[in-house]
Amino acid sequence: MLRVSNIKIDIDQPIDLVRSKLCKKLRIHDNDIVDYSIYKESIDARKKDQISFVYTVDVSLKSEKKVLARKPKDTVFIETNRYQDVKPGQETMKHQPLVVGAGPAGLFASLLLAQRGYRPILLERGQDVDTRTADIDKFWETGILNDRSNVQFGEGGAGTFSDGKLTTRIKDIRSEKVLREFVLAGAPEDILYSHKPHVGTDILKNVVKNIRQEIIRLGGQVRFSNQLTDINLVGDQIVSVRVNDHEDLACQDLILATGHSARDTYRMLNSRGLHMEQKPFAIGARIEHPQDLINKAQYGKFAGHERLGAADYRLTSQVENGRSVYTFCMCPGGSVIASASSQGHLVTNGMSEHARDLENANSGLLVNVTIDDYGSDHPLAGIDFQEKYEAMAFELGGSNYHAPCQLVGDFLAGRPSRGLASVRPSYRPGVKPTDLALCLPDFVVEAMRQGLVDMDKRLKGFAMPDAVLTGVETRSSAPVRINRDKSSLKSVNIGNLYPCGEGAGYAGGIVTAAVDGIKCAEKIIEKYSPLDTKNGD
Repeated sequence: MLRVSNIKIDIDQPIDLVRSKLCKKLRIHDNDIVDYSIYKESIDARKKDQISFVYTVDVSLKSEKKVLARKPKDTVFIETNRYQDVKPGQETMKHQPLVVGAGPAGLFASLLLAQRGYRPILLERGQDVDTRTADIDKFWETGILNDRSNVQFGEGGAGTFSDGKLTTRIKDIRSEKVLREFVLAGAPEDILYSHKPHVGTDILKNVVKNIRQEIIRLGGQVRFSNQLTDINLVGDQIVSVRVNDHEDLACQDLILATGHSARDTYRMLNSRGLHMEQKPFAIGARIEHPQDLINKAQYGKFAGHERLGAADYRLTSQVENGRSVYTFCMCPGGSVIASASSQGHLVTNGMSEHARDLENANSGLLVNVTIDDYGSDHPLAGIDFQEKYEAMAFELGGSNYHAPCQLVGDFLAGRPSRGLASVRPSYRPGVKPTDLALCLPDFVVEAMRQGLVDMDKRLKGFAMPDAVLTGVETRSSAPVRINRDKSSLKSVNIGNLYPCGEGAGYAGGIVTAAVDGIKCAEKIIEKYSPLDTKNGD
């Protein structure tokens, strides 16, 4: 198979033109093609008066060697563009594998295990996605938080209530399996090739539900309101886990995919001696602009074109104090959302539905935090750092889950905001204009101010005075890494535990977390033969 890149068509040309341009590029006839598919679609908007789509295509030909002999430009040979199953091992599995956490890492680990006949038991402290949605809606409407069922905890993980972004920079064939499984579960087919694929919260909720139902259909179990509360060790092996402080489950292998907000689980595992270490993360606020401003800044006269949709951006800046300032989890046509998971702590995030058609664009505006900022060498000091500023934001907003916010013009001038202007904040249950410097570290405030001015030079209007900053955002990634062996993917000191996904420090988004879940599941598959009705609990 050949992978051919840099096939360009104008914005108003039909996508069907890709095939004829492919033939011209390879100097072949249409009937030389056995099969082809679009691998990647991206937008070239460097010239605002001439926007085009750029495609990379995978193609099978009747005679690929003849074409390759001509050394065509932008063309490489690839063995396959599909995920290949690993071979099962020979050891007997005595107990069904346990997976903790129903975010993308845990879901895809469980799905692969179920597909291969290993009948996993997936434990999730939160609720199924429908119950979870009702609990979140209640929180956003009333400010009454359910600390076991919220934006962080429940079926699908934190990514379910975001933009459903599936962008990843990793070059791993497992990403192809992740995207195809999403499509089979109800996601739009264009995620298979879009340069910046997204599903949207409204669709993603049904997708994760369908994945759960497939796991169950294949013989797995999915147990909600089942929190891992302890582990029972004999030597360096977990022999059983405790669920909800009263039920014990035998354990042969455990994939730990709890997510970055399971702070009580981190603390329990640390007390049991699991090796973990501090990890840098980032902190800041959400910045909100009119979506029309972003569209015009990015697409010029083509703003609003039906094939472009809502524009996004990705900005970074190195500032004088040595920090990096960057935008994170940009949500076109979306909302800033209340994302707390514990009482007395305020957290923000961003969310878009598939249409991305709301009036505002929002993004995290974050500053890197190093382990030297924690002020302690305790492995969980980064969690304490997060909680400190989340508690300050909760109090600054009125201790009722209203979020502290500030106009960008006031933030840059170093004065508190007394009211709002043309940009209407989308955060529910409400906002309180104030001074965000009162709930962020000084070095973060300083860096954000410099970053805003610098970013405005590259995206006109980014530092518009009426734009709104809503704080705080602290959950961009885990401030902890659970140490694991690079080859076996097992914990370095607990021999049958696989730290997995974003919460363990090995992923940074939906796809990378799902890929890590698949990798951990593969290790179990490579060791054991599949379960049958005569073995396994």
